[in-house]
Amino acid sequence: MVVTTTPNETRRRALRSKPIDGQALKRLVEAALTWLRTNQEVVNALNVFPVPDGDTGTNMTLTMQAAWDEIKDSPEAHFGKVCKAVAHGALMGARGNSGVILSQLWRGFAKTAGEAATLTAPLLAAGLAEARDTAYKGVVRPVEGTILTVAKDIAAAAEEALRHTDDPIALLETIVQAADASVARTPELLPVLKEAGVVDSGGKGLFFILEGMLRHIDGLPLDKALAAVKPLASLNLEHAHDAVEPGQDYEVVVDFLPHQPLDLEAFYATLEAMGTSIQVGEGDGMYRLHIHVPTESRYKPIDYAMGLGTVTQVHMENLLAQMEEQAEKAEGTRYELANVEPGQLAVVAVAPGDGIARVFASLGAAAIVEGGQTMNPSTQDMLRAFENLPADEIIILPNNKNVILAARQAQEVTVKQVRVIPSRTVPQGLAAMLAFDADGALDEVAAAMEASMADVISGEITQATRTVEVDGVAVRAGQYIALLDGSLILAADTLEDAVLGLLRQAEAEEAELITMFYGDGLPKSRAHQLADRLREDYPDQEIEVQYGGQPHYPLILSIE
Repeated sequence: MVVTTTPNETRRRALRSKPIDGQALKRLVEAALTWLRTNQEVVNALNVFPVPDGDTGTNMTLTMQAAWDEIKDSPEAHFGKVCKAVAHGALMGARGNSGVILSQLWRGFAKTAGEAATLTAPLLAAGLAEARDTAYKGVVRPVEGTILTVAKDIAAAAEEALRHTDDPIALLETIVQAADASVARTPELLPVLKEAGVVDSGGKGLFFILEGMLRHIDGLPLDKALAAVKPLASLNLEHAHDAVEPGQDYEVVVDFLPHQPLDLEAFYATLEAMGTSIQVGEGDGMYRLHIHVPTESRYKPIDYAMGLGTVTQVHMENLLAQMEEQAEKAEGTRYELANVEPGQLAVVAVAPGDGIARVFASLGAAAIVEGGQTMNPSTQDMLRAFENLPADEIIILPNNKNVILAARQAQEVTVKQVRVIPSRTVPQGLAAMLAFDADGALDEVAAAMEASMADVISGEITQATRTVEVDGVAVRAGQYIALLDGSLILAADTLEDAVLGLLRQAEAEEAELITMFYGDGLPKSRAHQLADRLREDYPDQEIEVQYGGQPHYPLILSIE
């Protein structure tokens, strides 16, 4: 009988003959990053809410990139030392909740690996157990059905497999399989995932990291994407007109449902003959095409989409007019940060748009960190914002639920006294600023700022990226959806209906002030038209309109 071996088995045998040292870990980290980046948009699309700001894949990729940057030029051969450097890079580059948890997994693993010159199977199992424990301790209220559960399941699988093998490569294969199975089970543990029809995005990202390492060992490609068209959730059109070329007179966006599967090669070729800045996204069978075209061709993309299927929505903008309005907005959003004297308190505020940044500065913020939805700042970004301020006592306003953990991580790695106010929205952050006193006592001021967040109700309006039912609200892709204090409450066919529906549920008639912050993609004239309409239904309330400049969300509303 002739015994044959596969190329994978031959490669694994060769690798088993060599110790897994620091340089081998470098190659594994690079492979993990490459495979995660390849599938970044797949992870981004696993968003519970059908909002266009899925960013888990982006956050985890940027966190891994920071880890890789820490070691890419290192000649170090000691496994534990390289692992410690990976953990430090991940810590400083951690973005969003998923990135922070990923950094804590690396931190826990590095604790165990610290003195080890090479990786063994027992060390791998023990490191995964410590990684699990460190990550769970880092979260105030751990939730099962998330990346934490996947970390727990792979640690358990490694411990069980250790009874049958002392080969770290065989152990890695076992934990990749365990991670895949664990991710598939997440909807059974977290009902909101099951309702939305997705698995946990952070857990899926962790799976891709581990699978990338195994694919490297097996010599499999790491750069072949799993999707030919971007998921609709990852399509970013907010800055598609930042640099308008000659002949790009109009921006056209068309949503359509094709009658039959698209021939993507022919589809792109036809669009390229029409214009430039082409982007295409897909979600639940609905396609969204974005293109810049000359004036005389502005209806061609619409006619073309109608020939392919049913057009559900069309958006057209004059790019030159947009550029003029952008320049006007930029001139009106210049701001001066608060001048902090030694001994005073300083506020660092995270702002998703230049208009919102200007408001925070006018209320006394000493530093602004750009960020919010889709662009969560890292731990390092937070540190850079306040390390050089003359103040030793700092208050951070994250103003986004996905930035709070990174802010707290910055709090842990600085010698300055830092308090993080857990503001989950921009309106909460602005309400907190009204209670800020630069000359007060740190803990007293922080407590007053946190208490003041209860005085405001937050509303957000965006467009759905897919058809789904969440929290009992049925949503069609392309509809406007309203979130009230972070909860999805309704879907509507028009922006006006979404805003009015949100205000009704917020009982805005009991409020004194309604402030509308309009986003980067909403024309100023349209925002004021909406304000005039609101004044008809709310004649006793003061209605203010301010430019926010935030991406993806046409409106953020503060109801006080």
